[in-house]
Amino acid sequence: MSAHFTLLKTDPVTAARRGRLTTRHGVVETPVFMPVGTQGTVKAVTPAHLREIGAQIILGNTYHLNLRPGSELIRDLGGLHAFMGWEGSILTDSGGFQVFSLAKLRRVRDEGITFQSHLDGATIFLGPREVMTIQQNLGSDIAMVLDECPPWPGEREVCQRAVERSHRWARECLAAARDLGMPVAGQLVFAIVQGSIFDDLRREAAAALTALDFPGYAIGGVSVGEPEPEMFRQVAATTPHLPADKPRYTMGLGSPPQLLKMIALGVDMFDCVLPTRCARNGQVFTPDGPMNLRNEQYRADPRPVVEGLDNYTCRHFSRAYLRHLSLANEMLAGTLLTIHNLHFYLDLMVQARAHIEAGDFGPWHRAWIERYERSRDKP
Repeated sequence: MSAHFTLLKTDPVTAARRGRLTTRHGVVETPVFMPVGTQGTVKAVTPAHLREIGAQIILGNTYHLNLRPGSELIRDLGGLHAFMGWEGSILTDSGGFQVFSLAKLRRVRDEGITFQSHLDGATIFLGPREVMTIQQNLGSDIAMVLDECPPWPGEREVCQRAVERSHRWARECLAAARDLGMPVAGQLVFAIVQGSIFDDLRREAAAALTALDFPGYAIGGVSVGEPEPEMFRQVAATTPHLPADKPRYTMGLGSPPQLLKMIALGVDMFDCVLPTRCARNGQVFTPDGPMNLRNEQYRADPRPVVEGLDNYTCRHFSRAYLRHLSLANEMLAGTLLTIHNLHFYLDLMVQARAHIEAGDFGPWHRAWIERYERSRDKP
C-alpha cells in the first residue's frame, strides 16, 4: 500500500477510480485536473482566483523555469511556492516534453539532452541529475523523471530506443533524487511510461518502471498528433499494467470528454493548457459544448456563460459583456474567461468524483459526453 495514495473506490462498470493523494502541501482528491502554470503562473489568473475555483494542484515546468528566472534564484527566494504565492501542491514536469516540442533545438544522447535555449541560443544540458537538482531547487511536491517522448508516427526501433533510454533515465533520476534527499524531504518522484503505439513496449516499460517502486506513474507519449481513437487505445493498453495503489497521470490532455473517457480507463490525474488557451481566444466551455463568445449571436445575450455555475465570471457578467471584452482585446477578458474555463474543468472533476462514489459513473459520464457532443456551438 502506498504511503501517499489511497484508493477509496472503483466504479463497478468502468475502471474509474476515486482516490486521495497526500503531498507535503496538502491533500489532493482524485480524479483531478491540474491547471498549467508553465512559467510560475497560470496565465491571466492569480493564486487567489485558483483557490476560489477549487484548484488543488498546479503545474510548473522545469525547462522553462530553469531558463528564466533560474532555479537557483527561485530556491534562494524560498522555492516555487513562495516565489509565486501558491500554497497548494505543485507538480513540475521534467523538461522531457521539450525533447519532442523543441526537436529542432536539441540533441539526445544516453547521458541526457543538449538544448539550444529558445530564448537566446545558449547551450544547455539536462540529464537525470540536472533535472532532479532543478526540481529540488524549485521545491515542487511532485517531480517528474526525465524521459524521451518519441514523435508520432514513429518507427518501432526509434520508439524502443526511447523506451530503453527513458527507463535508464528514470533509474538515474530516482538515484539522484535519493542522493539529494528529495524523498526524505517529501518530494514525490513520478515515472513516465513511454512506448508510443506499441502495446508490448508499453507493457515492458510499465513492468520495468513498476519494479523501481515509484510513488506514481504517468502515461507519456499521447496527444502528440495521433488520432483520438489511437490515443485512447494507448492509455487502455497501459493502465492495466500500472500498480493499483499508485496514482496514474496522463500528461498533456485534453478536452472535457477526453478527460471523462480517460477517467473511465483508470486515470487519476490530468493537465492541459486547453482551458486557458481557449479563454484567451474567446472560447468557453459549457455542458452543451464549446461556445465562441466572439460570434455575433452573443452581442446582446444577457445570460451568464453557464446558468448556475458558481464562479465569479458566471455570477457577475453576461455573455454580451464578455464578448465585448474579448473583441476589444481587453486584458480582463482573458482573466474572466480563464476563471470560467478552469472552474468548468475543476467542477467536472468534482462531479466525476461524486459519481464514482455513488457507483453510477458509467452511465453518468456517457450521458454527459453525449450532451456535450450533440449540441455544439462551433467557433
